[in-house]
Amino acid sequence: MSRQIKIGNLTLGGGEPVRVQSMTNTDTMDTRATVEQALRMVEAGCELVRITAPDIRAAENLGRIKEELLRRGCEVPLVADIHFNPKAAEVAATLVEKVRVNPGNYTDRNIGKLEFTDQEYNDELKRIGERMSSLIDICKRHHTAMRIGTNHGSLSERIMSRYGNTPEGMAQSAIEFAQVCEEQDYHDLVFSMKASNVKVMVDSTRLFVQKMHALGMDYPIHLGVTEAGDGMQGRLKSAAGIGALLLDGIGDTIRVSLTEDPEAEMPVAYDILQAVGARITQPEYIACPSCGRTQYDIQTALREIKEKTKHLVGVKIGVMGCIVNGPGEMADADYGYVGSGHGKITLYKGKESVKRDIDQRDAVDELVKFIEKDRKQ
Repeated sequence: MSRQIKIGNLTLGGGEPVRVQSMTNTDTMDTRATVEQALRMVEAGCELVRITAPDIRAAENLGRIKEELLRRGCEVPLVADIHFNPKAAEVAATLVEKVRVNPGNYTDRNIGKLEFTDQEYNDELKRIGERMSSLIDICKRHHTAMRIGTNHGSLSERIMSRYGNTPEGMAQSAIEFAQVCEEQDYHDLVFSMKASNVKVMVDSTRLFVQKMHALGMDYPIHLGVTEAGDGMQGRLKSAAGIGALLLDGIGDTIRVSLTEDPEAEMPVAYDILQAVGARITQPEYIACPSCGRTQYDIQTALREIKEKTKHLVGVKIGVMGCIVNGPGEMADADYGYVGSGHGKITLYKGKESVKRDIDQRDAVDELVKFIEKDRKQ
């Protein structure tokens, strides 16, 4: 289990629910557009809102965005996304609850350099600590959290010379920054290993967590597949990468990166969390694909059941075609709706049948009435 850190009014890690975040895609200098989009994201379930701050002016405007959100009654923590401008990170750290920095942007630029001696390697690490010290001091004074976000494809020449563009290099880069922060007694850290390649994202995250634990560290982990795309492909890539790590017990906050409006990311995130049992926010349905033994319209029945029971958070409902496999394969369901003959349905509570051979025209309503009555007892 990871340590807990505070990000404004939000607690991350240490057994807290896996937090869902997303990122605005508006111009940060357009305060109104950014605020309106952030409000839509929060309405959709976003718990941390990340906003790009590519320069000092944009970083300064985060303060105005924060003020307007608070004026509108929204206290969502803001995360400043910093890439190439360490000074922007220092400004943002005084205004918002968290900053995200990329290790590759705090290193010496050694274009074309392929080899580093041990002395050169260690000298650059020392300079990284010196460059980071100002930001770390500001974060400590303002109780600002920091995400060290390692990206596949933006590793420093120093890391590339030793490890190549590999999961090992990504993990090692993050470990070195963790050690820099710990040497300066700063621990409000979150780490991420981002890649558009699902396997690289999963392998590098697992490797980082192994290295971190071996050093006695227990920082929270941010999960996400970058540039996942849109539509079904984007959702499947995100589910594969994020879901695999959540099933390992890794992950304290997630972002589903889709080439769509950011508010479209939250339903996918919650679906992933629900699917792996990490955070239950809706009912769960166990439904068979049906076969020639099914003697009722199971697809229509499932749609009706989902619509009429969507308020029953945490309830597991099995919708099965027939009694051959139905009761056994829905064994961990709380309630069951099982075909029992031509146009006939039997209802179950757990493994016990409670109402037999109901006409399919009445069966969905009978199921809903039974569940609601049973849950009141």
